[in-house]
Amino acid sequence: MSDAPQDTLRLSKRMAELGLCSRREADEYIEQGLVKVDGVVVDVLGSRVSPDQHIELDRMATMTQNLRVTILMNKPIGFVSGQAEGGYKPAANLFTAENRYAGDRSGIEFTRRHLNGLAPAGRLDIDSTGMLVLTQDGRVAKTLIGDDSKIEKEYLVRVEGMLSNEGMALLNHGLSLDGQALKPAKVSWQNEDQLRFVLREGKKRQIRRMCELVGLKVVGLKRIRIGRIPLSDLPLGQWRYLRPDEKF
Repeated sequence: MSDAPQDTLRLSKRMAELGLCSRREADEYIEQGLVKVDGVVVDVLGSRVSPDQHIELDRMATMTQNLRVTILMNKPIGFVSGQAEGGYKPAANLFTAENRYAGDRSGIEFTRRHLNGLAPAGRLDIDSTGMLVLTQDGRVAKTLIGDDSKIEKEYLVRVEGMLSNEGMALLNHGLSLDGQALKPAKVSWQNEDQLRFVLREGKKRQIRRMCELVGLKVVGLKRIRIGRIPLSDLPLGQWRYLRPDEKF
């Protein structure tokens, strides 16, 4: 049984809750002596704090964070979001100077160092296209895929089959996957063979499975927006940096 007071939290968890960094990054900063609690350096992993204590990062940690990049990519079919699997290449392989979008207005200079620790903040199926976010920044990852994330993701989905009014109602709210009820969605017709989905969650192959449950077959799926950031005119297979003035 723990002797820790009931109203305290691990310092790393509290830092993540405050949006200072990810828990992994917090542990690194704590070990390096770059975290202060109420003005005192805390460098012991597992230290606990109360919710009303003041936590701050050393300027060096803040500078390190500001050097971390996030990229937006228009992923083509045939690339996996994360590590290579099943003979398919990871989308990060497209992160080259040659594939950079000519309209990138971030002002960030491309360097291979930006590949270090670059990881997808969310999945996009191998047979889907559209916006994929890869980031070095734990704060961005937490915003997009943290347990309490409420970020919307918008998709255009080409389908085959007949959809009844009841089926449309179920797509918006009423379906379950893997034994769990899905959160309410926003689903509507974009045109005669294409649906528009807006979701706040991302179960594996969720849209395809939702459509199957109401008698539809997905023949094309493209993610066109994450939060406040649209895919816009980013060409297929190209990427750009998230600008400093852009927030999800």
